[in-house]
Amino acid sequence: MTHSSNQNEQPPPAALPPFQTLLDSTNWGALATACGTGEALPAALRLLTDPDPVIRKSALQDALGPVTHQNSIYEATVPVALYVAAILNHPAITADDDNPDAETQNRPTLVQLLDWLGDTAYDANDECVAIDESLYGEGIHDERMHAFRNVRPAIYSAVHRLLDHDNADVRHTALVTAIPLAEHPLLTHHQADLADHARRLLASSTDRHHRDRVLDALKAWGHNTSCLEDASDIAAREHYARLRAARASWGSNWTGGGSYSNDPPF
Repeated sequence: MTHSSNQNEQPPPAALPPFQTLLDSTNWGALATACGTGEALPAALRLLTDPDPVIRKSALQDALGPVTHQNSIYEATVPVALYVAAILNHPAITADDDNPDAETQNRPTLVQLLDWLGDTAYDANDECVAIDESLYGEGIHDERMHAFRNVRPAIYSAVHRLLDHDNADVRHTALVTAIPLAEHPLLTHHQADLADHARRLLASSTDRHHRDRVLDALKAWGHNTSCLEDASDIAAREHYARLRAARASWGSNWTGGGSYSNDPPF
């Protein structure tokens, strides 16, 4: 399956069009998703900016689930990702979900959208490309993954504005989202600034996922993290090492498709 660039021309890498332009100019019905085509996506995407947080919460799965099923990237993933990036500053998204209804007491829409962008960016990062090349040959890329990697600067242009957000959960999630985006050659010069944000996160956050992501990034960028790790980081690192060793010991007896397994944390 290939990316339908002739049916849905994508903007230049550093450009992020208005969300309404993306919604109206995309031929959604011509783009594949995990469950058919994307013809139902516009209705779900519009609901992401509804003033009612209950409606937004319901729309998240309908809008994002079909384009990232089982960590895969589909033809419709790129326009959805660009749309999500373009609505990060929408008033309905930036407003707090301040509803006393217990059903809506979850992470704000803004954080959930950032989470989705970050997870998708990790599904198309350099490591995933290397895995593809090890399986199919050097220089062979999934065109859908390649299409997402091309628009990383456009997505980053929206995410980086949130790195200094007043809400710690927002700025920390924005940082974790920015890290895989910054692998793009046009963005690597941002890694020094992201490293400063990473150090500030490590000084204040106890979120295991966030700490793992930024520690991995700092190590990949050549920073010494020994003075930044706390006892929980050391315990987690040792735990992951034991898991890797156990998985390696299973060898050929493991039938779960080890080539597609992620390194800890799982």
